[in-house]
Amino acid sequence: MMVARTLSVALLGLSGAVVEVEAHIADAIPGFQLIGLPDAALSDAKDRVRAAAANGGSPLPAKKIVVNLSPAALPKHGSTYDLAIAVAVLAAEGVIDHAAIADVVHLGELSLDGRVRPMQGVLPAIVAARAAGHRRFVVPRGNETEARLVPDVSVETVTSLRDALIRHGAELEPQELEAIVPKAVPAPVTEVGDLADVVGNPDAVEALVVAAAGAHHLFMLGPPGAGKTMLAHRLPALLPDLSPEESLVVTSLTSLSGRSLDGLVTRPPLESPHHTSSAAALVGGGSKIIRPGAAARAAHGVLFLDEAPEFPAAVLDTLRQPLESGTITIHRASSVAHFPGRFQLVLAANPCPCGQHGTSDIACVCTSIARRRYLGRLSGPLLDRVDLQLRVNRVTTAAIRLAGEPSRETTASARLRVEGAREVAAARLTATPWRTNAEVPGSWFRTGSRRLPVAVTSPIDRALERGTLTMRGYDRVLRVAWTLADLDTAAAPSAQHIGRALFLRKSVTT
Repeated sequence: MMVARTLSVALLGLSGAVVEVEAHIADAIPGFQLIGLPDAALSDAKDRVRAAAANGGSPLPAKKIVVNLSPAALPKHGSTYDLAIAVAVLAAEGVIDHAAIADVVHLGELSLDGRVRPMQGVLPAIVAARAAGHRRFVVPRGNETEARLVPDVSVETVTSLRDALIRHGAELEPQELEAIVPKAVPAPVTEVGDLADVVGNPDAVEALVVAAAGAHHLFMLGPPGAGKTMLAHRLPALLPDLSPEESLVVTSLTSLSGRSLDGLVTRPPLESPHHTSSAAALVGGGSKIIRPGAAARAAHGVLFLDEAPEFPAAVLDTLRQPLESGTITIHRASSVAHFPGRFQLVLAANPCPCGQHGTSDIACVCTSIARRRYLGRLSGPLLDRVDLQLRVNRVTTAAIRLAGEPSRETTASARLRVEGAREVAAARLTATPWRTNAEVPGSWFRTGSRRLPVAVTSPIDRALERGTLTMRGYDRVLRVAWTLADLDTAAAPSAQHIGRALFLRKSVTT
């Protein structure tokens, strides 16, 4: 009797654990037993493996087969263990040398004709196994492009179980089969335009540049047609390219979402879910397999919630924890999954249900109670975590005529300013774990050499004393002030920077 072992990966959120697949064959009553907390889809692997092995030219023996997935206490979900189970069983039978597969990670689902189906999440699975010290992988041919994005690993792609066995030394005749390729699922198409397209709203354009320079969250309040959506869609173009580490994270999330990949994602993503989205659709979830939601897919990019008051209040409040910690944590009875939650939140809202409150051309038909109830869906604790709260007014004819072509800020020029400000902030934060002003705790700006004189902070000191600014809001005004100083290449914020930051924080209520 012999026990053969190989490896696979159990994904939980964006992290993964290496699973050892052990196969044992004994001369007993024929049967196939799969142990190690498999779910229903994984339990069905017994029939898939048996049919695939028979059609691949290496039928399973009529003996007692036991396959253990270790660690046994870790729940296993899905069908991506099929290839590992099949090669382990056939190694225990002697079709291939058990030493040839002992340190190889196998990923892929088997079809009944013996071919290997591609899987979602190959990239994060390989990254997790590489972090655990494994360097050899066998993956479906349909996942080849994605698998080869990970450096410093050896990846072999196979079309079928027969192909995998031959690569491990089985004496079988090669058989030409058409590889199963994943169906292309393109990323959602969003509006692409230049910042110069925005006319008549210089304050809103400057607030957008400030948000990009410091990675600050932004809330825009204004009537329909004021340009809120146009501004939000232009924010990702102002952000710098993703770092190699961020690029790998964003690409891994794209893989988990089932979208097509042609290479590493190098630009910040934009996610704009509909206001009918549930909490699971927004932050992620699932009863068995936990999938990333829109907030997780927007990691290192922008999450834009248009018509934000139309979202259920309970759904919006699920963002409070990610905004504070930068991590999305999803708890289930048997597991806890973590996704990155470091994104820029952009909220857009009308001033009332009809959208005309505060405009001069059309009378508002909403009662004061209706207006309060409408904006009341954006809870105080959520808005307190938003650094910039800006009122966006409807563009007038005079503003359009005054907006000369040479004076407009373009995306290219604004991005240069943003990159310059981020370089200044990165130099200041070199010895810290933070990279942007939005990530820095307020206490860091209030202590040591960063502590500003009382004459500079007096406006926010008075606001804090009067109760119009919370302590969290105080710290967020300081962060915005440092971003304004970085944009002006100043060594530290001045009283003017504090005043501008306070205006950007409170202009919605003024």
